[in-house]
Amino acid sequence: MDVDYIIVGIGIAGISFCEQLRANGKTVVVFDDASQQSSTVAGGLYNPVVLKRFTSVWKSTEQLNIALPLYANIEHRLNVKLDYKIPVYRKFASPEEQNDWFTASDKPLLSRYLSPKIIKNNNNAIDAPFGFGEVLETGRVDVKTMIEAYKTDLLKDKLLFETPFNYNDLQTQNETVNYQNINAKYIVFAEGSGIRQNPYFNNLPLNPAKGELLTIHAPDLKIDYVLKAGVFLIPLGDNLYNVGATYEWKDLSHDTTKKAKETLLGKLKKLIKCSFDVVDQVAGIRPTVKDRRPLVGKHQEHKNLFVLNGLGTRGVMIGPYVAKQLYNFIENKEPLEKEIDINRFKS
Repeated sequence: MDVDYIIVGIGIAGISFCEQLRANGKTVVVFDDASQQSSTVAGGLYNPVVLKRFTSVWKSTEQLNIALPLYANIEHRLNVKLDYKIPVYRKFASPEEQNDWFTASDKPLLSRYLSPKIIKNNNNAIDAPFGFGEVLETGRVDVKTMIEAYKTDLLKDKLLFETPFNYNDLQTQNETVNYQNINAKYIVFAEGSGIRQNPYFNNLPLNPAKGELLTIHAPDLKIDYVLKAGVFLIPLGDNLYNVGATYEWKDLSHDTTKKAKETLLGKLKKLIKCSFDVVDQVAGIRPTVKDRRPLVGKHQEHKNLFVLNGLGTRGVMIGPYVAKQLYNFIENKEPLEKEIDINRFKS
């Protein structure tokens, strides 16, 4: 079997790169054993503002300009609903935070995204005496549905192999790579935290962070916006809400923990005053990097091997942006931005 590309991993990074290949008429096969759950448990928010400090997310406008049309294309082709436009409200803890918001909303990079109005809280189920600030041009991508639909589509065309990737079976030549009777020009590893088992790229400084989310049922909460106040509270419909997320760097198992549940519930109870039931808890390992930039580039010795990783906590925004850069780097010899190029870690 001859193809242009082999992709290992079909989370947000792998799907984003697949879409570049599809748009440019390239052929591909994908290997994914569903061992990495970061994308499937992602909250899926796209939000161009760092709400802890009221600062702009790196390249936020450029990222959204590429990401949102990509998700619209997938929606149309696979006939699924993925992109839910929904405002994000940041709860103010004090009048000082209100003033900081006003100051930030005047800044050139933020004025497009921060509404200058204070929204008064009229919901008795929420404790917010100082009101909210609204972030504009935000939404939620249903990542789990996207991955499931994408895998189904690949399986239909016999382009997805749901088996672990065996690195020992990979053979590299000058112009091609060979893997279990598949010949390809290039291979892209988009494995998330699974990169730690990859002998070609496990030297990269990935700093995985476990994250856990709760799903609650709260009929009396009745909000139709994402609420940020210590935790994110994300409406899912049918009185269900995601509550997240935690950060844990030592325990990197996919097991849910009582500690994370208690942490999230403690923050949630400071925010809402209505009754609720916890109906689910999930865990995943985020592929984070200390400098908060992705890991993109080419192997130093094997020129057909590439990596697309380190999307961190904002994968739905940054994934399509860096996937396009990687495609243009491989096919059109366009240089990668230095901030994302793995060569920044060369000693």
